[in-house]
Formats: sequence, structure tokens, C-alpha cells
Amino acid sequence: MNSSQTRKIPKINVHKAEKSPYILDQSKLTRFSSKNIIFERVTWNTSWKGYMQMYDENVLNIIKKGELGYSRVDFALAYSSWTVHDAFEGGFSRVKIKPYRASAATIGIDWTKTKYSVNDPLEMSKYVKQAATLFGASLTGICRLNRKWLYAEANVPRKFENVIVMAVEMNAPGIATSPAAPAAAATGIGYSKMAFTLSCVGEFIRNLGYEAIQCGNDTALSVPLAIDAGLGELGRNGLLITPEYGPRIRLCKILTDLPLEPDKPIKFGVKEFCKKCKLCAKYCRADAISMDDEPSFNVACLSNNPGALKWYVNAELCYLFWCENGIDCSTCVKVCPYNTVRTGKADVTPKEFWKV
Repeated sequence: MNSSQTRKIPKINVHKAEKSPYILDQSKLTRFSSKNIIFERVTWNTSWKGYMQMYDENVLNIIKKGELGYSRVDFALAYSSWTVHDAFEGGFSRVKIKPYRASAATIGIDWTKTKYSVNDPLEMSKYVKQAATLFGASLTGICRLNRKWLYAEANVPRKFENVIVMAVEMNAPGIATSPAAPAAAATGIGYSKMAFTLSCVGEFIRNLGYEAIQCGNDTALSVPLAIDAGLGELGRNGLLITPEYGPRIRLCKILTDLPLEPDKPIKFGVKEFCKKCKLCAKYCRADAISMDDEPSFNVACLSNNPGALKWYVNAELCYLFWCENGIDCSTCVKVCPYNTVRTGKADVTPKEFWKV
């Protein structure tokens, strides 16, 4: 995409809503099975073209081609960005697998044995949001747990009624190089930051005597929960669009029994803007994003959860492009006008990114 191209910048005027702005067909909506996530289907879906295709298989051959943004240095950056996410097994865990520090018992106090009395859930929500900001969350919202957004295999006890949804901003210059490898580094850093933020906020809740189930992409669907928590609206590209960063965020959440006050959903015209914009669909090299004028209930592939009125993204085509590209892609994030409202520039070449 040419960054000098004339772009229609959306006007952002946020309104609180009494209910989430999505439209559902309850007769079609069921709890989605995690086995149908595209990355799971790679391992079992023998009838799909992407069966057993790993998107990093061709990395060495891609490096040999010498294309800008696909060098050994670029891939070294991308793979290193996942270090904390991959190494910190306690970051995405419903139980504390390993202590993050010396046991509280060594100082004579086990904070988890007694509950802090929460007399004002709204005040506690403010404490949680401030803690999340301190630990690295760019945005935080709270909602009641709609159990339809739990994966079919997730066995979450009924006492977990609240969800803390956090968004972590991804590096704008990195994303602006997509589909080159520095964009994948911005994504990986987002996931590594999520591990740190989740583990710290989860431990904060446990230190108050309550329970926390820390989730990345697992356990429940992040986007509808983020909509319920007032962080944004759903875009044509299938991603959460936030007023602050557009889709340039990673989402994570904590399910908890801590008494909290939920936020209201918000509306700022995303669906209306997406109907006319279509840049994400135009520049998607996988042709995975719908160009239809109107959203519908028609799913694009097995990895879609039916029952919502939206533009369904063909995750199969998206993944196959990742295999061709040698690494993940964020072009639909890069070109979204909501992303560039504050960053200004939609394109950054890998050379500009490295400034060499």
C-alpha cells in the first residue's frame, strides 16, 4: 500500500450502549469447539489443504531469496519476540503452576487464605484497572461472563462470573512493515507482554483471596468478550477495532470470582465505516476478507463460529498465505484507517524500520 494514498480517516465519537452492538441468531449460535481453530485443524483435518503444513517450513528458502524484510536478521527478531510468551508457562494458566516468587508463607502470611472484603465492586474495578495499566495493559474493560463465548471444551465453574479483558498495543512501525517479518515481531512482543500482564494481574487477584483464570487465545473467545467489556467494536477484518489503536492490539482476559462492576459496551460507527472502506479486503493478499457491502450470517469456513451477523474471514486462506509468506501477516491491521488515525503513516519499509 502506498502511504501517500488519500485515505478517508474515520471520525471517532464514542457512545456508551446498553447492550453489545453485535446481532446474533440464537438458533445458530453454539459454543465454538477449540479443535476448529485453524492452528488445531493443521494437526487433524486431513481433508483440508493446510493439513500438516507449518508456516515456518520455507523460512530458510525465503531467506535465500534476499527480499527486503525477510532476512536472517528480520526472522531472528521475529522469533526472539516470543521468548517470554513461550518460556513463561505460568502466564497463561488457570492455576499457579510455579510460584512467581518465594512463597508468601516464608514471611508468615499466605494472602490466598483469606478474602479481602469487597464492599464496593466499582471501586474494586478501578483498583483492577489501575493494576492492569501498571502491569502493561494499554486498555482494560470488565464484563459479565457470557458463557456462550466459552469454548465448548472449557469447564469453567459457575462462580467465575466476571471477565477482565485487557488489550496490549502492538508496535506501530513494526506492524506497518507487514507482511514482512518485523510485523511478526510486533505480534510476538504483544503476546510476550500479555504473559507478563496476565500473570501479574492474576496474582494481584489471588493476593486478595479470589481466583483467576488467565487466558490468552484459549478458554473463551476474546473479541466478543472485549466488545461486552466496552473496548471496541467488530471490524470487517474480524478483529476488535478500538477507538485508541484501531485493530493494532492483542487481547487477553482473566475470568474471576472477584466482585467487579461491568463496563458498558461502546459504539462509534465501525460497522457503518467498514461497509464503505474495504481497505483490509482490498489489500489482503490471501483474499480472505469479504468484499460484500453488507455483513451476513454466511460462514466462510469451518474455523468460523456461526450465529453472528458479520463479515466472516476465511481463516483457511489466511493460514495458507502465512505458509507462503513464511511467517504471520498483519496487513489487515496495517491498512485499517482506525489504526492510522494516531500513527499517521500506514507504510514503513523494513529498511526504514531498521533505519539503516
